[in-house]
Amino acid sequence: MDEFLDKYVPVMEEDSILIISSKVVSLIEGRTVSPSTNKLQLIKTESDLISKEPNRYDHHIVIKHNAFISGAGLDQSNGGGTFVLLPEHPYEIAEYIHTYIASKFNLSNFGVIITDSRSQPLRRGALGVAISFWGFAPLNNYVGKKDIFGRVFNFEQLNVVDSLAIAANVVMGEGSEQTPLAVIKEVDSVEFNKLSPTKRELKEFLLTLEEDFFHPFYKDVF
Repeated sequence: MDEFLDKYVPVMEEDSILIISSKVVSLIEGRTVSPSTNKLQLIKTESDLISKEPNRYDHHIVIKHNAFISGAGLDQSNGGGTFVLLPEHPYEIAEYIHTYIASKFNLSNFGVIITDSRSQPLRRGALGVAISFWGFAPLNNYVGKKDIFGRVFNFEQLNVVDSLAIAANVVMGEGSEQTPLAVIKEVDSVEFNKLSPTKRELKEFLLTLEEDFFHPFYKDVF
């Protein structure tokens, strides 16, 4: 990992977030499997949760790293003839990258996001999603604050980390762009903290199935 970062991240500025494709991380880690492996069995093995039955496209609904990620992130595209799996411990990797880059460039305000792709219900096309992050708070909490007319927010929170992942995915692409890295700079809504995410922040950010607003729609799927 150090060699890759030294080669492809020659400079990093304060108040920046480094976005890294999970596929690059997996390739560096050697998280690849022969295509002769039974694909469905591999997806089941890699999934945190998988639907009892496939959908109309013969695809199972899968939860991996607290996100709905098709095929548990199993990917053949740009894999050189292999199945590329998602990183096994993405938060540990994000923390390592954050520590390495922040130390190398003497940064106080710096963040890392490792991304993959997901589908959006009722919309066509892939969106970016963060499978891990480090160095900043994942949510901006508006609860108790007032809107421009003085009305107090009771529930509103901004998902900072996935919003940034989606924005980065526009330039990183889904095909042959060969852009596995992106840098986002000077976003006012980012609250940097070297120790984030704390256990409390992760508990607030990563919901259980029962806590999820959409749970009634998929509670019988798994």
